Amino acid sequence: MKKTLLSLLCFSLFFAAIAQPQEPSLQETARNYMRAGDWDNAVLVLNRAIVNDPENLDLQKDLAMTFYYKRDYVKALAQVKPMLERDDADVAVYQIGGNVYKALEEVKEADKMYKKGLKKFPRSGPLYSEYGELLWAKQDFNAIKEWEKGIDADPSFAGNYYNAALFYYYTQDKVWTLIYGEIFVNMEYLTERATEMKKLLLSAYKEKLYTSPVNSKEEKKKSAFYKAVIETYKKVSSAVDRGMNTEALNMLRTRFVLEWHNTYSKQFPYKLFEYQQQLIREGMFEAYNQWLFAAVDNLSGFDQWTKANPEAYNKFSAFQKNRVFKMPPGQFYN
Repeated sequence: MKKTLLSLLCFSLFFAAIAQPQEPSLQETARNYMRAGDWDNAVLVLNRAIVNDPENLDLQKDLAMTFYYKRDYVKALAQVKPMLERDDADVAVYQIGGNVYKALEEVKEADKMYKKGLKKFPRSGPLYSEYGELLWAKQDFNAIKEWEKGIDADPSFAGNYYNAALFYYYTQDKVWTLIYGEIFVNMEYLTERATEMKKLLLSAYKEKLYTSPVNSKEEKKKSAFYKAVIETYKKVSSAVDRGMNTEALNMLRTRFVLEWHNTYSKQFPYKLFEYQQQLIREGMFEAYNQWLFAAVDNLSGFDQWTKANPEAYNKFSAFQKNRVFKMPPGQFYN
């Protein structure tokens, strides 16, 4: 009996110990302070944690970011510099370093750091994106080369599509804003940047596709893919003879996708056009175009359409929420 009671007591103590809530780690505590914007306490706790584990890179990254958010850029730089020299420095370390150098307006040092980071991580979309932004800030048009490299190297990262679409919008280019902008919106469709990009897309269709002047010398330099897109849009241009609104764009883009599928899809397989074809096949392309254009062009008209077509719009919305749009590797044609 005594042994049974002792056994029961041991089991009770064991399970009681398991049930006890464990105290959060110092890093978790510090991150809670960071989320609350209590930078001083975050620094205090992180410093204690680093004393206990001085080689922990994650703790050091958190401390550098805390100094950055606190706008103590001098201390942030002092923290991040040794991290950049570590063999295990990852992409996030270079991103933090870039943010700190840019905040201190140390452009040359930032430039060197990004080049070093890209040499170490040549397939990092975020580093190409941020290095391009650094170049663009000093009006260096080589920025587009970095964004294009990022699209080629890391096609599933959205930031390079966003930056490249903006860049091409302010050039005579007729195609890449339309393509990169739509890819970006599908990758990041819930953000303010997506709404901004939808407006840019609509403007590019109205003001550039059929109306902007053609520089024949520049057009000759374009890729075969670019020329195929332009040629296909020329074939279906009658869809917008009476102007461009969401309904006309739906017709134009439907004809484009069908023509592209028949003529160029084998030569230039492209995820965006395959996705559009899927939406046409499943009866969701009109709802998709309403979401893409009408929501920023004519909100009251968009509301009326969704009320008149609830089944179609709910079907597309449910489909969109349950998928992740990614561009695959090997479809870079610029």
